[in-house]
Amino acid sequence: MIRINLLPHREAARKERREQFFVLTGLIFVLAVLVIFAIYTLIDGWVSTQSGRNTYLKQEIAQLDTQLEQIKRLKEQSQALLARKRVIEDLQRDRGETVYLLSELVKQVPEGVYLKSIKQNGVDVGLMGYAQSNARVSALMRNIDDSSWLEQPQLIETKASVLNARRINEFSMNFKLTRNSSETEGK
Repeated sequence: MIRINLLPHREAARKERREQFFVLTGLIFVLAVLVIFAIYTLIDGWVSTQSGRNTYLKQEIAQLDTQLEQIKRLKEQSQALLARKRVIEDLQRDRGETVYLLSELVKQVPEGVYLKSIKQNGVDVGLMGYAQSNARVSALMRNIDDSSWLEQPQLIETKASVLNARRINEFSMNFKLTRNSSETEGK
């Protein structure tokens, strides 16, 4: 007897291949979704970790900024205190200068020389006065040059004038105070 297959075997094979294709497509799709989800989760974890690090760094930077501000204020206060200290030390060192200046001028001014004004600016001293002759002004300059407290006399001007019906020489000069090392070492 002849057997005839009435079932469409080609159709069944196609249907089976189609089902395998859809199953494989579904599996590949699920696998792709899982891979994408895993990559997304991994990248999200990295971003979260980096965001946490960035936040920590920002907090630390803010703390360092406040510390830098405090350091800056402390430096400014320190500089102000050092400036005050220098002023006080200068005042302490210079407090006796005027006494030494006047004492030394009394010793160095020769007879016949009269002082009209004395101006001191630091170590620079300006002197104006009257003398009976130019020789007396020269003697004053020599005395100042020989003094241990006074130095560098410079005659600015001398001119003849009349004061109380007497002919005199009016002069102006500058000189410097000497700061002796023994005075500054003792302080």
